[in-house]
Amino acid sequence: MIRKTILVVIAGVLLHGAAGLAKAQDDAGGWQLDLKRVSLNLNSTQVKNADVYVDFSDSRLNADSQTLIQGFADFEASYKAPKYFWSNEFIAEYGKTTIKPQQGDETKTESVDRIIFTSDIAYNLWKIEDFFGGFDAGPFANVSYETEFTSQDNVPYRKLLRGRLGAKAYEGKYVKSLYGAVVFEEDFTYLENSTNIAWEVGLKMEQPIRDGVSASYGLLFRDYVSHSEDLFTNLDYTFEANARMDVLVYKNLSIAPFINYYMAQGQYTESLGQNVFVGVSFSFGKILRKR
Repeated sequence: MIRKTILVVIAGVLLHGAAGLAKAQDDAGGWQLDLKRVSLNLNSTQVKNADVYVDFSDSRLNADSQTLIQGFADFEASYKAPKYFWSNEFIAEYGKTTIKPQQGDETKTESVDRIIFTSDIAYNLWKIEDFFGGFDAGPFANVSYETEFTSQDNVPYRKLLRGRLGAKAYEGKYVKSLYGAVVFEEDFTYLENSTNIAWEVGLKMEQPIRDGVSASYGLLFRDYVSHSEDLFTNLDYTFEANARMDVLVYKNLSIAPFINYYMAQGQYTESLGQNVFVGVSFSFGKILRKR
């Protein structure tokens, strides 16, 4: 009950801050709508009569037919006032590989599937100008909801509501977000709803390399302290890391090699779960409205 109350308090802080931002007037502030990135990777290989050429050394003749689809979208609407920064971010990501062997059943595997909406408000307590490119810093609170497009076999849809309270540095030249927070999580995925508490640190950085070329990095570590339900699916901790280099090829179109790494340790499992994805994507990004 106490944990749910804390989530309600966080939501109240966000709503109160949003109301205050709506009243704020500042020539240097205002709304910014940023379509950060929309990318789509498609790869299709269709092989016919592979069983006839199974003994040939040319893999182009005896390979399995397969299709890879991966899409990603990241949109942010933010409002900046003299003492507040309110951001709302929507992330959608999906990837699937379909393998069609000449003999045997078709196999489909999801590499990633998530939808996340986050509303975040930060209070500008300090403005650092002469360190690491400058940034704002202060306390923050946010609420996020995570789900997915499709559920996997015998597993219900992922439904997670998270609230965070902590402090962070943000909106800098290099440091876009560096924070530490206490996390209150309500997991509605399974029949037994679980209330979880964790602590979390996260980092998002951007580095201009030269005109038309930039690199971005991200880290996130979440360590669970308690779970209200004793479930086999409870996690002990999770860690994420990603890096990408965007090279502008034409106007707002970029080509970007990237690597994403994710690992998680189950509370009742001995082995560490890991996922590494390396690829190159064509992506589109544009600031639709600038402050």
